[in-house]
Amino acid sequence: MRLADLKSLVKAGVLLANVLPVVSGFWLALWYTDQSLADSWGLCLLTIAGSTFVMAGALILNNWYDVDIDTIMARTKRRPTVTGNIPLKTVLLLGIFFTALGLCLLAFFTTVEAAAYALIGWIAYVLLYTMWSKRRFTANTLIGSVSGAVTPLIGWSAVESSFHDIPIVLFLILFIWQMPHAYATAMKNFDDYKAAGVVLLPVVHGFAKTKKHIAAYIACLIPLPFFLQAFGTAFIVICTVLNVVWLALGIGGFYAKDDKKWTRAMFLYSVNYITILFILMIVVTLPMFA
Repeated sequence: MRLADLKSLVKAGVLLANVLPVVSGFWLALWYTDQSLADSWGLCLLTIAGSTFVMAGALILNNWYDVDIDTIMARTKRRPTVTGNIPLKTVLLLGIFFTALGLCLLAFFTTVEAAAYALIGWIAYVLLYTMWSKRRFTANTLIGSVSGAVTPLIGWSAVESSFHDIPIVLFLILFIWQMPHAYATAMKNFDDYKAAGVVLLPVVHGFAKTKKHIAAYIACLIPLPFFLQAFGTAFIVICTVLNVVWLALGIGGFYAKDDKKWTRAMFLYSVNYITILFILMIVVTLPMFA
């Protein structure tokens, strides 16, 4: 098994992107409960490892189930499930093993609540999104968004119960953010998804309607930073500026002469937006530990 094949199998870029919200959730829970990271390194590493294994298992099973679609789409034809570099039976076993390993690490070495959120994310992505809704309903994007949105809840609940306004708002930010991000991705790879017959909003209802949905979801993000006043005024101002700029870019899509260029810009902005947002949460709470 080549390293390149394994990275493709677990969708390394997607996997690594989901680690940041877990770490942010963990860090913010320490800050909220006035605990020290120096005293919680072991728990932090176990939380990262457990959640990463569960997410890797879900992504592997997605590749295993979607091999017929991946065979058609140009951007996925080199995946090991398509090339045969890794047998499908092995892929299935790896997906199950990684999932079970991750859930055990979380349940036995962190908290049952953290394991429960990881399981909810796994069910949302593998069963409800990949196997049930992806090929049937345009609402599949909304269903799949649950899996990414639980990541800060996993990190937070490894330290403290997540029945608190901060982790709930983090969940909502990620849940809503994934919609315009996923739509921009679908528009960027429109030809692939159309050829494979994947039921996505831009494929079924066209770009014009998708642009309206993108602008609407971005607008829904604007009030959320105001529920995180504990992070300070600077955080709220920066987040609001990021949201307004993104909304302006989204509205600009109605007047775009080149949809491909616009969708690439939207995709890149969304990736940088969520990265900046979660790193900023850590940065603004650093002085509060002092």
